[in-house]
Amino acid sequence: MPELPEVETIRLGLAAHLAGTTVRSVEVLHPRAARRHVGGPVDLSNRLRGKRFDSVERRGKYLWLMASDSADDVAAVVHLGMSGQMLLAEQGAEDPVHLRIRAVLDDGHELRFVDQRTFGGWHLDDLVEVGGRRLPESVAHIAPDPFEEAFDRDGVVDALRSKRTEIKRAILDQTVISGVGNIYADESLWRARLHGRRRTRGIPRAALGELIDHVTAVMGEAIEVGGTSFDELYVNVNGQSGYFERSLNAYGREGLPCSRCGAPMVRESFMNRSSFSCPTCQRVPRARRP
Repeated sequence: MPELPEVETIRLGLAAHLAGTTVRSVEVLHPRAARRHVGGPVDLSNRLRGKRFDSVERRGKYLWLMASDSADDVAAVVHLGMSGQMLLAEQGAEDPVHLRIRAVLDDGHELRFVDQRTFGGWHLDDLVEVGGRRLPESVAHIAPDPFEEAFDRDGVVDALRSKRTEIKRAILDQTVISGVGNIYADESLWRARLHGRRRTRGIPRAALGELIDHVTAVMGEAIEVGGTSFDELYVNVNGQSGYFERSLNAYGREGLPCSRCGAPMVRESFMNRSSFSCPTCQRVPRARRP
């Protein structure tokens, strides 16, 4: 699943074009693309038709389109899954092979949801008030991300200190801090010189605060260059890839020299994924005695 920088790149592209446009029609071309919508594909299409897109919102990795008409406001929540793309195209342009949803707009463009692996989709959600912000019900339990006004750095440090788990697991917990995935977790831990298996309670408050600052910084830098694209699946609304892969210091660099000390980077198995770290700069914690 794309992480915060990739989703923010998509949000920025959509926001620049969609605000103020009206939906003329919606066509769901694959039933799985609407499987999360309780009313099914036909209801999703009928409820979006005629609505105006007012804004494009995000919290962490979660993206939604605010849509309204004289009757009600609704959030069209977009699950990008493993391969979802939100693309803008002129009406009549050739359809992509894996086109799943087409929304025809009143300005001569189409908003297209393309998803090769069909893990993603759209659903419509009611809005609830949480901490002074209107959020889709399905996103209300997600913690603020570092780029929101509601983000509480000290509160996140307190939450991390209260957990009895490994630090990488903790910063991947979207109810503690949202937006961080495997790539940016590894990058932030490398910058903080912390191994992902360090226990949260054994890390000083100051070091945890510095880690959160690194999380914010690394994701901000990634946003500036359009996120990280390892293949053609992660692209912006114009189909272009991001360039942060060129700036990675940890993720995917097994066997390559650490950018800081020169030691060969190592890869370890983690939650059915991979973790990358420097064996010198990020010391593996000692095994706990039984």
